[in-house]
Amino acid sequence: MKLYYNQCMIITIQNKQFDTKDITQLYPAAVIKTGYEDETTQASLEWLDTESKGKVEVVGYGIFVHLGEEKMESFIFDTREEMDEEVGRIATQVQK
Repeated sequence: MKLYYNQCMIITIQNKQFDTKDITQLYPAAVIKTGYEDETTQASLEWLDTESKGKVEVVGYGIFVHLGEEKMESFIFDTREEMDEEVGRIATQVQK
């Protein structure tokens, strides 16, 4: 099922509901240390799998939901498996 920009659908991520028409970006990513104090940043899973070659310290995994230009909700998981399970639950909702 394709979601069109003006199509209204409510999805739930960890008991928090979102109207898909408000979501501008939704993606999973690794959360890695930048090397500066305790600062972290997001890194794509593809980059982590193919390019990082153990050069970075992964501190978690997240699903990031952008709601317009200025608001973002983050759902952080300790393991990739936990994140993947939640991604599966989101996919199931969208496919209905």
